[in-house]
Amino acid sequence: MHIAEVRLNPTRMSEAGIKAGSLVLYKIRPALVESMADKIEIRFQDGKNKRVRDKDIQLLHPGPVRSLDALDAAEGNVEEAWELLQGEQASLAEVAELVYGEYTPATAWSTWGLLQDGLYFEGSVRKLRARKVEDVEEERARRARKKEEQQQWQAFLQRVQQGRLEEQDHSRLGEVERVALGKTAKSRVLGALNIAETPESAHGFLLRCGYWPERFNPWPLRQGAAVDSPDLAVPALAQEPRRDLTHLQSWAIDDEGNTDPDDAISLEGDRIWVHVADVAALVRPGSHLDLAARARSANLYLPEKMVQMLPPQVTDQLGLGLQEESVALSFGFRLNAAAEVTDMEITPSRVRVTRISYDAAEQRLGDVEFQALHAMTKSYRAARLARNAASIDLPEVSVRVVDERIAIKPLPRLESRQMVTDAMLMAGEAAARFARQHEIAIPYAIQPEPSEIRRPQSMSEAYAYRRLFKPSNAALTPGRHFGLGLDYYARATSPLRRYVDLLVHQQLRAFVTGNAPLAREEIGESIAQASAVSGVIRRAERLSNLHWKLIYLKEHGGWRGDAVVIALEERKAVVMIPELALESRIRRSEDMQLDQRIRLQVQEVDIPAQSVYFRKC
Repeated sequence: MHIAEVRLNPTRMSEAGIKAGSLVLYKIRPALVESMADKIEIRFQDGKNKRVRDKDIQLLHPGPVRSLDALDAAEGNVEEAWELLQGEQASLAEVAELVYGEYTPATAWSTWGLLQDGLYFEGSVRKLRARKVEDVEEERARRARKKEEQQQWQAFLQRVQQGRLEEQDHSRLGEVERVALGKTAKSRVLGALNIAETPESAHGFLLRCGYWPERFNPWPLRQGAAVDSPDLAVPALAQEPRRDLTHLQSWAIDDEGNTDPDDAISLEGDRIWVHVADVAALVRPGSHLDLAARARSANLYLPEKMVQMLPPQVTDQLGLGLQEESVALSFGFRLNAAAEVTDMEITPSRVRVTRISYDAAEQRLGDVEFQALHAMTKSYRAARLARNAASIDLPEVSVRVVDERIAIKPLPRLESRQMVTDAMLMAGEAAARFARQHEIAIPYAIQPEPSEIRRPQSMSEAYAYRRLFKPSNAALTPGRHFGLGLDYYARATSPLRRYVDLLVHQQLRAFVTGNAPLAREEIGESIAQASAVSGVIRRAERLSNLHWKLIYLKEHGGWRGDAVVIALEERKAVVMIPELALESRIRRSEDMQLDQRIRLQVQEVDIPAQSVYFRKC
């Protein structure tokens, strides 16, 4: 059959008009014309009718068409017709005759389908054009690629559901990981599998399919914390005059295994010295190291690792007791008869430091090296408690992952730990009083008074009292820190670990070495930037500790242990598990009482949801 023959055919569509019984096209749906009036009434294949204007429809075949159900796909030679029509235009009727050998309602509908498909033909119902050979080949290749991609996609979905990932699957799952880490809210993979696009659901999915091992800790990344220590150049320490305090016996007392010692204690007659790593001698305000530390706010202490706010080389160079002789910024002071910090001095120094653990120091509190210091810190503590300093005794634990083993160790209330704590508080008070006396802008630590002052005697009372407290914060105006029982206080003993401590050191050091401290406005900006990140660090640490506690419980199937009832709610009881320092809720029974000890067994642990369910046993 030739093109010329098609064009001479008297059944050409343009010669016929729309009438009752015609096959028409409404948008992309076939319809049958029911009646003709001011508007045209058409009926769709599902039996529904619609009244339209003549311009809203296109004629496919004049009919008569009795049923749209008869519009079955016709068989024809599409490629031959496409080849014959190269460079030509034709109506839908002409193409139908050329492809299918006749122009009927069914072949008209099939021809419209060819136009919609777009592989061989393009244009409109009245003017169909055969697409160029190169365009068809390109489209065929595109469709083949798409089909292959779809097959690969379905195979991928099947593998992830079965938990048997292949290497190439990991790149596809990156989008799910971003949802699990709170970086994005959408995932094609989760959508295709009808899984909720939430961090919790994404976390669970990544565990089930094997993308994340069950122990993987996503919480620092989800909070937006940096998970690697900064890799920056560290300058050499400048030579400068320093007070020689190497004759004093100086002790850096820390937890066993501590790797960043930044404070030590000495006693010179009745003068207490607290030596602190002289980080400000190396990290100048506005330097690349200073900006990096400010952006991180603090060291991030995770059970599986520590992420430092400064390059590790800074700790290696300045950590007290890591070298035979250490440089420090030393805070000297005395306690008067009322156990108040007086006679403060601050000086760059050189010290010799001996490192010792809390446990070892505890055994030596009666020795001459610690006896006087212990007595001074006890009197200082008594004075703070007399000023309503909070004494909240709730269980604490150390959570560490060492060589794949999760070690949860309760922290005993050692006198040596309290001695060091009080010595550090003295140094912080001395720093604050010195800064106030000389009008040096520093971040003071303040905490408002709670609505009620209590003296908790039991665990439940301590829990209830803690809930009354508002968090402490950094401020440029000195004020009382209620929880510590101090009128003036600044965090100043951990500049390797906390940026606000480093700020205090930079300001005090500038003053005592004859340089100009930064203005109040500049310090305020630095405080604001660091404070914005400090919450991220605290949440990342808290959630990470809980993560590893839950992993521990899950890996110790059927764990049993003691708990203490610390609060009673309408239907639930809040319990504290002392050996894990873990707070949880269980079903309340009528006979439960505050501070009652009960025996619990793990029933279910949900790692993504960070929840654990216990039952009494």
